[in-house]
Amino acid sequence: MATNGLRQAFEPVLAAHNTMQSGANRAQKEQAHKFLEQFQKSEEAWEATLAMLQAEAVDAAAKLFAVTTLKGKIVYDLHQVPRDALPSLRVQIMNSLITFRNGPKPIRLQLCVCLANLAIQMTEWKDVLPLVVSTLGSDPATLPCVLDFLRVLPEEVTHGRKINLTESELTTRTAELIEDNAQQALTLLIQYAQSSPAAAQNPQLLNCITSWIKEIPLENIISSPLLKVIVDALSVEEPFEAAVECLCSMIAETKDVDESMSAIQVLYPQVIGLQSQLVKAAADEDTERFKGISRVLAEAGESWVVLVARIPSDFRKLVEAILHIAELDRERDAISHTFKFWYDLKQYLTLEKYIQARLQYVDIYSKLVDIMIGHLEYPKPESGDEKDLFEGDRDQEEKFREFRHQMGDVLKDCCEVMGVTDCLRKPYDLIQAWVQAYGPQAAPNHVPEWQKLEAPLFAVRAMGRMVSPEENIMLPRLIPLIAQIPDHNKVRFQAVMALGRYTEWTAQHPDTLQPQLNFIMGAFEHATKDVVRAAALSFKFFCNDCASLLVEFVAQLQEFYVKYLDALPASSQEEITEGVASVIAKAPTGQIFELLKMYCNPLVQDIISTAPTATDDAAKKILSDKINILTIFFEMVKPYVKLNEENPAVKYCQEIFPVLGGLISHFHDSIPILERVCRCWRYMILSYRTAMQPLLPELAHKLAQGFETSRQGCFLWATSAIVREFAPSEDNEVESNTAAAVFQFYEQQATTFLRVLNDLPPEELPDLIEDFFRLTADMTLYYPSETIMSKLMDIILLAACSSLTLLKEEPLLATLHFLRDLFGYGRNQAPSSSFDHSRQQVPEALRTRVKQLLANAGPQLVQRIMAGMMYSFPEGCFPDASGVLLDMFELMPEHVANWVQSTVGLLPAGSITPQESDRFLNNIKQRIETGDVRMIRTILQDFTTSYRRRNVAPREGLGRLEASRFRFSG
Repeated sequence: MATNGLRQAFEPVLAAHNTMQSGANRAQKEQAHKFLEQFQKSEEAWEATLAMLQAEAVDAAAKLFAVTTLKGKIVYDLHQVPRDALPSLRVQIMNSLITFRNGPKPIRLQLCVCLANLAIQMTEWKDVLPLVVSTLGSDPATLPCVLDFLRVLPEEVTHGRKINLTESELTTRTAELIEDNAQQALTLLIQYAQSSPAAAQNPQLLNCITSWIKEIPLENIISSPLLKVIVDALSVEEPFEAAVECLCSMIAETKDVDESMSAIQVLYPQVIGLQSQLVKAAADEDTERFKGISRVLAEAGESWVVLVARIPSDFRKLVEAILHIAELDRERDAISHTFKFWYDLKQYLTLEKYIQARLQYVDIYSKLVDIMIGHLEYPKPESGDEKDLFEGDRDQEEKFREFRHQMGDVLKDCCEVMGVTDCLRKPYDLIQAWVQAYGPQAAPNHVPEWQKLEAPLFAVRAMGRMVSPEENIMLPRLIPLIAQIPDHNKVRFQAVMALGRYTEWTAQHPDTLQPQLNFIMGAFEHATKDVVRAAALSFKFFCNDCASLLVEFVAQLQEFYVKYLDALPASSQEEITEGVASVIAKAPTGQIFELLKMYCNPLVQDIISTAPTATDDAAKKILSDKINILTIFFEMVKPYVKLNEENPAVKYCQEIFPVLGGLISHFHDSIPILERVCRCWRYMILSYRTAMQPLLPELAHKLAQGFETSRQGCFLWATSAIVREFAPSEDNEVESNTAAAVFQFYEQQATTFLRVLNDLPPEELPDLIEDFFRLTADMTLYYPSETIMSKLMDIILLAACSSLTLLKEEPLLATLHFLRDLFGYGRNQAPSSSFDHSRQQVPEALRTRVKQLLANAGPQLVQRIMAGMMYSFPEGCFPDASGVLLDMFELMPEHVANWVQSTVGLLPAGSITPQESDRFLNNIKQRIETGDVRMIRTILQDFTTSYRRRNVAPREGLGRLEASRFRFSG
């Protein structure tokens, strides 16, 4: 019973917890949540949580909150408990375990997690397992507590909890808790398993074995009575799932087959013996048992696949058993477990080394093709309602769609093993069989047994990627057959999609083009939306691959394009536009201008007429989609024009530029329209490069004006294309006044960005920050002297410091990449190279300027980067963050060492010992003295990784390490 004093201490906690569970209003719940958060940080939480666990009047939900809080305190706040009080805490946790020996299980399990984390950090506690067993293992009623503890101990030790131990202490403690206890744990598990028949079938036992499999030598488990316990448990319902997990874990440990051959020889007969259970489960329609046995067989196949390829005579039975899964799985519940095995085996069998094994498995892959095509068939609804094939079961329908594409991947694997001709013959024979059996009965909207026609068509489509354009045995028979398929929505869909997969073959067989194109263009009139979408996609592929054959019909294609464009969904509009644009791209240069006018002018007129009335989001979305369609032409049509000749595409861009510029002014607050216009301009620059110079002044003006008005990053994204394409270089003759204008344009954009960052905190501008620093990195590489010597660079570095407080990876990487490029100019060799891979010497004035910039911003940069590496940066930022610090050390080693020392001094009290701090700083000092500066990067990474693993950001903030707000008065 809790004393009255303690009861009074946790009464407010109970009240707040009850508020969170009740139907209280939002304000009350927020207040309760805030109170509970503060409680979890407090030192009072230690006694209160333990008292709550012992109090009879506290309900199970509140006790679960208490034990979860206690776990967090042990993991993160154990330093709040005096060292000599830890044994008492251990006793209290064990007493609580005795109290909850019969459950609830979640509370009991969390108490074991508490005890395990205490054991990890209480390094003076040397007899962890003996003490737990002697305290809790003598009474049968508390044995579940011992089993739970045994289960969680290796998980907590090896999952790298954020605990306050050094790397060496953790390594030593891991050895003491796991390696030194492995044999005792095995002995305990064997003794428990042999104590009674019920114990041998206890799922807790199997979970313990699974948890220790990586810690105990596998041979010791296999040679013990536990293997029989695991295999026998597969025949019993209650422990079945745990036994499957356990056996799969054991098999997974044998993936290094040469090291594990003796274990595999013992496990293989046990695995093969499961076939009878597989057949029985299928006959009994026991889905869960069938899936479990299938998983074991598939795991064995994946783990031993190299032996399957190396010794086919010995392991063929396993392959046949996995094939049997696919054959018996009528509901397609387990078949997905086998997909990776077929892929892995194909990877080996297609190597010259395993050609003999490939020959021995061809018959199995041949059967696999038949089975897969059978599984591809849509179901026949018992109700007879063809409009609802899955009878309302949408989950089953979605699963079927997903599995179809995965099974299509398996068919690709079969193509590589068997050869595409033999694979294609199978669906061809099935289509022919259907034609002979049901073809005469087919009529519009009446296709008998259409499932048996649609499945092989899907198979043909799936195999398309594997078939060479030179295939001349099956495709000359298949393609004409497909183009005559009767009209049924699902059959027509697959036929259209299948033809779209073989367009490269069609390009080499032009005599087959016309009937296929007629079949596909006719599908645009189909009543089913999916068929029309399929037609648009296949049309794109035909135009892309057969553009040279279609260019003489470009005028007729325009009529088709205009007729159907507006009737299609946005994605299909893009697809057919990409198709016709690829045909225009093949036209003679002299025709390009008129062809662009023919195709694009209707779009431009549509944009002009739609813009004044586009006032709501839906209308603006339609308008932005039209702009996107226009962009595709500039992306695809890139005529070859000799130097000093007018580019016909640029001539057309000049004609429509006022229209796009007007959209920027009119829709200054519509992000979709602004982004699409900027994307259009960007592709003009990327496609036509310096030929766009006549448009450059107007374009720069509109980009600067648009960015100042809207503050959207898309304008910076478009600006970066100008920076790259109009940068002076050996192969790109740009006039000096043009280069100067580009730099002035950049400074204008940068000033606007700095004003925005002054007005808003970085967390509200992640995308804009990413776009700006990507642009500035480009400027640093393409205009190094102008950019680095600019007066703005000092304030840009402070903006970078502010941006490094973000949590999102992309803007952080953009900022770090800019810093690496900038500091690269502090060395003798420039960070960018030319086409001959030579590097330019950096002028002395530029190197001096970089060091001056570093001296001014260095203390803040070091603080921000180290704070990020220790607390907030995503893992993907670590290499570049440590790279920036290394660059700084290489330029100004002593100064940066002092800044690092200052930063370490600002860390929260108790997060690092004086000895660790001294060791870290002395290591850096020694590397500087010996000139081995590059090793400092490893020292920094090791220190920050170790610190991050042991500490989380303080709940009350970083204190003296908090970043100051960015300010700019320009």
